[in-house]
Amino acid sequence: MNINKVLDAKGLACPMPIVKTKKAMNELESGQILEIHVTDKGAKNDLTAWAKSGGHEFLKHEEEDQVLKFWIKKG
Repeated sequence: MNINKVLDAKGLACPMPIVKTKKAMNELESGQILEIHVTDKGAKNDLTAWAKSGGHEFLKHEEEDQVLKFWIKKG
């Protein structure tokens, strides 16, 4: 997978991971991929819903050492 930008939102509580994700997405072109790292467990539902409502494609997520990683393709 070709990652265009990585966003480090570790240690941030809701709603900051979404706010930072939205800002980072605005800097990408359509079809580019954003990788997001968060520690807020609520971010999984938040990011999934946000991506869908914004017309973006939620590609996948993983958890590694208490860090949730998400990949979203800009719509």
